[in-house]
Amino acid sequence: MAKPKLSSLIKPTVETPFHIDFDWWQKNDQAWHVHLQSCLCPEHQETYADFIGEQKVDWVDPETAVVQRVDGLQHILIKHCAKEDDFITEQTSLTEAIFRLLLATGNHHMSANELSDQLNRPAKMILRTISGRRVYKGIRPHNIKR
Repeated sequence: MAKPKLSSLIKPTVETPFHIDFDWWQKNDQAWHVHLQSCLCPEHQETYADFIGEQKVDWVDPETAVVQRVDGLQHILIKHCAKEDDFITEQTSLTEAIFRLLLATGNHHMSANELSDQLNRPAKMILRTISGRRVYKGIRPHNIKR
C-alpha cells in the first residue's frame, strides 16, 4: 500500500504561510506569462506588449539584501506596477487580489490572517478559498509540495 503524501495530512490554518509557487504554475498553465502581462500597469503593458518567454533579471530584496534571479515581468510588477493605487481595488476578485498582493510583496509568504489585514476580507474566507484541493493562480502553502 502506498504511503499518503505528507502534504495531504497537513490542514492549513489561518496562520499557515502561502506564496505563489511559480514552478507549479509553469507546469500547469502554459499561459502564465500572459496573466503576468495582464497585471502590468497601462504604461508597461504597452512597453512589454511584445515580450515573449522568460527573461531573468537580478533583484535585490530590500529587507534582506539577498540578490535573486527573477522573471523580468515579475520584477517590473514588483518594482513599479504593484505600487500603483489601482493595482488592487475593491472590485478585484479574491484570488486575483491575493495573487497581486503576494506579487506586490515580492512573493513573501503571508498567512490568511496577514492577507486579511491587507485586503480587508475575512481570514477564514481567504483560507477556504486558497487551501482547497484546487490551486488558484499557483497560490499554495509555503514549503509544502503537492
